[in-house]
Amino acid sequence: MHCHRNSRNSEFGRLDVLIQNAAISNTNKRLGQSVEEYAATTRPSNVSLDEMRAVWETNVLGVFAVYQAMLPLLREMPGARIVNVSSGAGSLTRNVDPAFSLRSIFGPVYPASKTALNALTVAMSIELEPEGIKVNAVSPGFIKTNLNGYAGTGTVEEGAREAVRVALLGPDSPTGTFTRWENETIPW
Repeated sequence: MHCHRNSRNSEFGRLDVLIQNAAISNTNKRLGQSVEEYAATTRPSNVSLDEMRAVWETNVLGVFAVYQAMLPLLREMPGARIVNVSSGAGSLTRNVDPAFSLRSIFGPVYPASKTALNALTVAMSIELEPEGIKVNAVSPGFIKTNLNGYAGTGTVEEGAREAVRVALLGPDSPTGTFTRWENETIPW
């Protein structure tokens, strides 16, 4: 078996860190439509099942599929880690607070897909904790990308900081956390 493992590593390389950042926010937002205007079309009462399914396919099931596919390689590396890029918009704790500024846009499509990603992150961290593989979620913040029609306020580099920081933490670092830049904890 040891020989087989070396053979596989020479064929596929190695994987120390898996950062899962692929996500879509929608499939049909019109150009120039604000986040609030789009959110009004994605209420539980009016969003199409196809829209919800498409976003969840990428943001939840896609992450799950990559996790399962990459886990054998991660398990071969001492101190391996997984960082799932989530969003504070998926925090259930924040969204039940009437004072939370983004509460009005919480719905079953993008925000709830990030809530589901958070649940996957917790499940993965529980599964892999005995093996020493750390699994954490991070929020990049409101970053100027195609995801939000470039309406964000932060740069891509600023958005990547927390994922990189968490990926580089040492072996005694926590697992099952949800943070944004400078280790600010976001409630699940």
